[in-house]
Amino acid sequence: MALDGIYLSSLIKEIKDEILNCRVDKITQPEKDEIILSFKVNRKSKKLLISASSNYARVNFTKESKENPMQPPMFCMVLRKYLNTATLVNVSQIESDRVLILDFESTDDLGFDSVYRLIIEIMGRHSNISLVRKRDNQIMDCIKHLSSDMNSYRVLYPGMEYIYPPKSDKLNGFSFNKEGFIEIVNKKYAEKPIDNKLFSTIIAGVSNPLSNEIYYRANLDNIDISTVNLNQVFNFTNIFFNSIKENNYSLLAYSKDGALKDFHCIKLTNLLDKGYTSKEFTSPSELIEEYYYEKDKFDRLNARSADLQKIVTNNLDRIAKKLNILKLTLKECEEMQLLNLYGELITSNIYSIKKGDSSARLLNYYSENEEYLEIPLNENKSPSENAQGYFKKYNKLKKSEENAKIQIKLAEEEEQYLQSVLSNILNADNYTEIQDIRNELMETGYIAYKKASKDKRSKPSKPLHFISSDGIEIYVGKNNIQNDYLTLKFADKNDIWFHTKNIPGSHVIIKSKGPVPETTLLEAATLAAFYSKAKNSSNVPVDYTEVKNVRKMSGAKPGMVIYYTNKTIYVTPRELNLNSN
Repeated sequence: MALDGIYLSSLIKEIKDEILNCRVDKITQPEKDEIILSFKVNRKSKKLLISASSNYARVNFTKESKENPMQPPMFCMVLRKYLNTATLVNVSQIESDRVLILDFESTDDLGFDSVYRLIIEIMGRHSNISLVRKRDNQIMDCIKHLSSDMNSYRVLYPGMEYIYPPKSDKLNGFSFNKEGFIEIVNKKYAEKPIDNKLFSTIIAGVSNPLSNEIYYRANLDNIDISTVNLNQVFNFTNIFFNSIKENNYSLLAYSKDGALKDFHCIKLTNLLDKGYTSKEFTSPSELIEEYYYEKDKFDRLNARSADLQKIVTNNLDRIAKKLNILKLTLKECEEMQLLNLYGELITSNIYSIKKGDSSARLLNYYSENEEYLEIPLNENKSPSENAQGYFKKYNKLKKSEENAKIQIKLAEEEEQYLQSVLSNILNADNYTEIQDIRNELMETGYIAYKKASKDKRSKPSKPLHFISSDGIEIYVGKNNIQNDYLTLKFADKNDIWFHTKNIPGSHVIIKSKGPVPETTLLEAATLAAFYSKAKNSSNVPVDYTEVKNVRKMSGAKPGMVIYYTNKTIYVTPRELNLNSN
């Protein structure tokens, strides 16, 4: 679900409690639609993430660290100019809607105190972050510029007057009376029965899941507008929202079949009664972080790697078509032995065949049954020419078969390589890993090489490093360059090598200095399965052997090796709680 105005009120309380009257220490913009404000609180850094993402717009404290671009975006530079060392003096919300205002007090260029407003609109694809000078309501900059071509109601550009989003005709959840409540219910539901979207329809900042919860608690199911007592509904609703104003929050996330499905600062009893499990949090930021972080990261990584996925899938489609053609060629070549037999039988019986014959019925002396074969002939050719014609067709098909087998082997090896690249892309955990895969595809010729300016701070990603439950080091490659490095350069000959059986995935190395306990073998195999294409499968076969039994063929693509004298272990992929760095 999306973060609604009621949940935003719990975040406002947390922000006030944690950083009100604190100074901004650092401002970064790791994403084009996301900023992080760092505050110094009791000599510790407190990071406030503000996102205007179309899918996961939010405001919350975060402990996650993100890599920042080499050149700060313009919006980040503007924020640093006006908000660096500024003090957060007020936090407010527009009624119960999803608009948050952070007021900062700082000193302007002439030494006078000024107040700047950071206005955060959490509204799906229309989400935005604007820096506004309070005294004249002038926009200093916005994270998303909005022109008149895009919106006829308002323009969001530096130098323009800031205009708030259109005011909703819904009630303010924190301030409404009986007359207004009854009036809007009668207006909205004059021609339709009351449903579980009643409260999201009439009250600003109420999401559909919360509306469904209030509807469930009020026991309004199957009640018509003409028979319902709106005075009672108002009284119930008023008590409900007064409880929210008193900060009576229940921070819970709700799961079904092991997957997070919903969250809110109000207890959603209707989900619990449907068998959902819940997890309690002490902070609204921690709850949001758990619910949104992985989803947001997946979306951003997926968007950043979309072109790579397209290149790989297009090449896989090309190979699939090529393999189909080659296999059809092999099928056509199945008749070549018969053509050779025809030529030999004609040659053996050449004196019994005359030019002008359309066919010849000859004994197949190669067959145990000694049956006769009816062999078609070209009437305009001599018996010798007919035999040579069959031999020529045989030789042509023989060469086609040999070439097709070679091409099929090469195509299957390329398909295996590209499947491993696609698996690595989908398992990438950060932008550096995606860039490493991009570089790999440049080196292998799938992407035209582009000489780009390099960030001196950026370094190629390193293989994952884990410590098993038995205290033994395990390394996992996240791309084929890393796989080659681990297997061919880093590992000793007696180290243990793991890879999913006939499934694209990572090379996994156990640094062994003696016998390896079974627990460590299972953990290494589980990591190999988890970082493979079979990540979401069960009972995955994983081969393992000593590194000395693994070798790379000459000319093979990165990460492609052959191995022998291996054993196989079956595991179900899962994320292990192992020490890592």
